[in-house]
Amino acid sequence: MPERRFDLVVFDWDGTLADSTTVIAESLQRACRDIGCAVPADADARYVIGLGLGDALRHVAPGLHEDRYPDLSARYRDHFLAREPQIGLFDGARELVDTLRDRGHRLAVATGKTRKGLDRALAFHRMHDRFDATRCADESRSKPHPQMLLHLIETLGVRPDRTVMVGDTTHDLEMAARAGVAGVGMTQGAHAADALAGAPALGTFASLAELRRWLLVT
Repeated sequence: MPERRFDLVVFDWDGTLADSTTVIAESLQRACRDIGCAVPADADARYVIGLGLGDALRHVAPGLHEDRYPDLSARYRDHFLAREPQIGLFDGARELVDTLRDRGHRLAVATGKTRKGLDRALAFHRMHDRFDATRCADESRSKPHPQMLLHLIETLGVRPDRTVMVGDTTHDLEMAARAGVAGVGMTQGAHAADALAGAPALGTFASLAELRRWLLVT
């Protein structure tokens, strides 16, 4: 086994480890329809995944008055929570995390979810004990601001050049670049492969199995 290049592997959650892109996008679209504002196209609804909820709502409903944001947020949460039990992990997610832990990597999550939402997801998938630290959008500046990633690096005492961020959106990869760490993209999630290819990253992968093989020889 070659000496590992990265001591810390930071994962996004939605669209990276959890196969939740469709549920989130459709919940946003249904929420917009419920309150009578323009329904975003699929690509627009998927683009905001990974952002904090406030930033996401401003992007998907740019013409909506701020006074209506609580209504839109409430309808989104209702739709999302009704379908949340349907969300599974991507194939190989658990195996990847366990392999990296066994190899001695520190593991973390940096997500656009709220703390309550991430804790619920980790408990549901029995992953709450798999990560050394986690950071959520309601505890930090929203991606692509580097604050949550820098916080994880400081908390775990790892050098930026020994850290890699794994995410499925350009927001993740831009956050990594701003934090001075490596980034890799996953094309199985919210943003298209061509968009990820144009973002600063070491490369992109179509599956967690591909990522696992790369990490084990990197």
